[in-house]
Amino acid sequence: MKRDPLPLLPQHPPPPPPSSGGERPLGRPQQEGDLAAAEGGPPKSPLWVFGYGSLVWRPDFEFTSRKVGFIRGYTRRFWQGDTFHRGSEKMPGRVVTLQEDYEGCTWGVAYELRGDQIAASLKYLNMREAVLGGYDTKLVKFHPQDQETEPILALVYIATPQNPSYLGPASEEDIAAQIIVSSGRSGHNIEYLLRLADFMRYFCPQVEDEHLFSIEEALISILPYIYQPEESSVEE
Repeated sequence: MKRDPLPLLPQHPPPPPPSSGGERPLGRPQQEGDLAAAEGGPPKSPLWVFGYGSLVWRPDFEFTSRKVGFIRGYTRRFWQGDTFHRGSEKMPGRVVTLQEDYEGCTWGVAYELRGDQIAASLKYLNMREAVLGGYDTKLVKFHPQDQETEPILALVYIATPQNPSYLGPASEEDIAAQIIVSSGRSGHNIEYLLRLADFMRYFCPQVEDEHLFSIEEALISILPYIYQPEESSVEE
């Protein structure tokens, strides 16, 4: 069942449209490391931050530029629980994290931060992703969609199985059922799923994200049974 894409959020214009061409071949994961260990001090300017979930459409921080692209060695999965942004303590939502995968490839958006943007953005992101979300930081090689641009070292937030909000694997149907009934302070969990699917279709049309699209399909198929329109009453 097809659906219309959600409207783009007006306060955050979309990244530039992707160039034509197929998906790049997958390869060996690039070397990565913790931010503190790699830098040994304050982050240097510019700093790039890679987003693969809600950051692709709602960064909510100032940046200089952004690029659509991918990182290797990871796959995106709806395995992280969320009790704040897209869920609650009684009914946790499901959001994405990254799983190490030798042949994996995850598409998203990298944001370039410079000068005062770095400290302000990291302060905001550490609260949004680490304190409230349970995510840790890694440095990874980001490959811009523009094949003429060299790979960039970027900061990424990853929720590991060791964090208390981690939910782990489940069937696409079970994940969709949990998403349908969950909402938090940033909005309904359904919006999170559909906006991510819309991003992939619009900016990365050459990529088939089977996990993401299977959950979307499962959600659309069961949604009419959960939210049935009320029958209008007729006065006699």
